[in-house]
Amino acid sequence: MDLKEIQNLIKFVANSGVAEVKLEMDDVKITIRTTIEGHATETTYVQQIPAQAPLQQAFAPQQAAPAVVAETPIAENAHFITIKSPIIGTFYRKPSPDKPMFVEVGKTIAKGDVLCVIEAMKLFNEIESEISGKIVKILVDDMSPVEFDQPLFLVDPS
Repeated sequence: MDLKEIQNLIKFVANSGVAEVKLEMDDVKITIRTTIEGHATETTYVQQIPAQAPLQQAFAPQQAAPAVVAETPIAENAHFITIKSPIIGTFYRKPSPDKPMFVEVGKTIAKGDVLCVIEAMKLFNEIESEISGKIVKILVDDMSPVEFDQPLFLVDPS
């Protein structure tokens, strides 16, 4: 089980409303516990792999790659403001399936404009802009799970 599969499992458990999930495979044992109060998530990983050398070899390339990838967008997008998710839930770009999108890339927004809706525990929360500017990039796909403080939009404030 790789890191991406574990992250997807955590997101699935957080959005499902289940209090605890235990998964045991040949070389991996994972326990994920969620608490609803304050939208906090407590996650415990326990991996049991017989040999340590293959583990280090498997994760060494992954540790080097994100550092290079992370530096490039920061340099290119330094003057943009990132709008982040204030809650955990499911991201929706439109108020209902038959309605138009709240915002598109290139649209000028004002402070207080609704940018998206995030569904959390069967409640639909409108996410309003706290800044004025132009939408440069939408970082999340429609109907995708989002985490607290996850970047949603890049806005050019000029």
